[in-house]
Amino acid sequence: MDLVLRGARVVDGTGGPSYRADVGVHEGRIAVIGRDRRVPAGRITVDADGLALAPGFIDMHAHSDLALLRDPDHSAKAAQGVTLEVLGQDGLSYAPVDDRTLEGVRTAIAGWNGDTDGLDPDWRTVGEYLDRLDRGFDGRGIAVNAAYLVPQGTVRAHVLGWADRPATPAELDRMRALVAEGLADGAAGMSSGLTYTPGMYADEAELTELCRVVAAYGGYYCPHHRSYGRGALAAYAEMIELTRRAGCALHLAHATMNFAENAGRAGDLLALLDAALADGADITLDTYPYTPGCTTLAALLPGWAHEGGPEALLARLADPAAAERIRYALEVTGSDGCHGVPVDWSAVEVSGVGDPVLAGAHVGRRLDGWETARGLLLADRLGTTVLQHVGHEDNVRAIMRHPAHTGGSDGILRGAKPHPRAYGTFPHYLGRYVRELGVLGLEECVAHLSGRPAARLRLPDRGLVREGYRADLVLFDPETVAAGSTYEEPRRLPRGIPHVLIDGRFTVRDGRRTDVLAGRSVRRTAPGRVWRTPMGRASQGR
Repeated sequence: MDLVLRGARVVDGTGGPSYRADVGVHEGRIAVIGRDRRVPAGRITVDADGLALAPGFIDMHAHSDLALLRDPDHSAKAAQGVTLEVLGQDGLSYAPVDDRTLEGVRTAIAGWNGDTDGLDPDWRTVGEYLDRLDRGFDGRGIAVNAAYLVPQGTVRAHVLGWADRPATPAELDRMRALVAEGLADGAAGMSSGLTYTPGMYADEAELTELCRVVAAYGGYYCPHHRSYGRGALAAYAEMIELTRRAGCALHLAHATMNFAENAGRAGDLLALLDAALADGADITLDTYPYTPGCTTLAALLPGWAHEGGPEALLARLADPAAAERIRYALEVTGSDGCHGVPVDWSAVEVSGVGDPVLAGAHVGRRLDGWETARGLLLADRLGTTVLQHVGHEDNVRAIMRHPAHTGGSDGILRGAKPHPRAYGTFPHYLGRYVRELGVLGLEECVAHLSGRPAARLRLPDRGLVREGYRADLVLFDPETVAAGSTYEEPRRLPRGIPHVLIDGRFTVRDGRRTDVLAGRSVRRTAPGRVWRTPMGRASQGR
């Protein structure tokens, strides 16, 4: 054996009872699990007595699209025991693009990911982006594995720009072809951000047609749907119905019930899901174990203000008359960007800015009104990130108990004071919600963080501690594991996670990040059907 883990408490990712065993790893895979037989000696032996051995955690909702190419250390996720992140979330990412689309996307989501400065974004297709992840740093790879979702908003920007209008038949045909190409290149599915432009400009019929393509390739649809506030249940129902018509699997992104309108209403959401599941729907969801949300400040503005793209939005903000219309939508009627709820500025806390000159005056402070927000958007050229304190703890706990639940950090890594979920989601589940509160049992929680995500991604050899599976593993102490990150110190690393392995190589050893770059792109390889556009062109899945 290359490595033997002696005396571990194996929590295998299925949700079944844990057991004590020696585990042997050889050539990157789990070679033998010695419950009732001896595991041969290893070149390296780790005394795992007192530690739980689990499959590496899968972050079902990550915003590390540029961070994985910028930071070889990436301890934000590696130190949590994360071995795979799912990128391309919320309908906006960096492939597929042309030069024009890339420029608009860079500005629109600079608040999530920073800029591409210094990265030389030489890719344009999904396949080329995944190839770039594989190369990583000097051909050595990246910190953790990464899967990708085709971002529907980026696809729409590629074809229609930032236009708020229905797609023509020819434009819809082109969007379907781009989605098909991304899936054929290995994307796991498609995401949407339906409170973000330009994705929100798509109507239900357009989304249904794109989901038909996703279904043909065996992928899943992952929407940030149209509201987590006013009308949240109707927004969830829309996603369930359109994927039912399309025959497409559904994974609900950060499935929360937020704002005062939804206090105590998690049960209503879960009843809706249970009814759909009982009717045969294929539905999963992810959440993070915190109450505040996090997004860009610009995302709160009404969708019409974004039409034409980021530069057009900045021009409207600079125009007093247009700015007053935006203020009215935000503060009086409730904008679609703020989930139909009039904004409560006292609940909006600045967590990061693109221009460091602005940090001292704004980061860590709550906004005191529209004029402050408007001035910051203009000065920071839309690069401002905020926390929104609008969640409910009872909803968080109820939703994480559901058997369709998986873990997703929604971690935005940039900013002086990022949301602590970016550095703490997975140990926070294990420490706070398993050990301290008992909301989930240990075995059940590990299944939510590993086996169930792997099943959604249709990964044939990840997500379980099982012979023959890849040795993507995490060893943690159930008695001490905890998030180190707090709202005051959001970049503190977790404790109680001494070892993490990807393909049998230590990415974290004795609590310290190694220089190993074992991460690669994880591409969907399930056979796909030939999908034909209405114009007769064929695209072959793989």
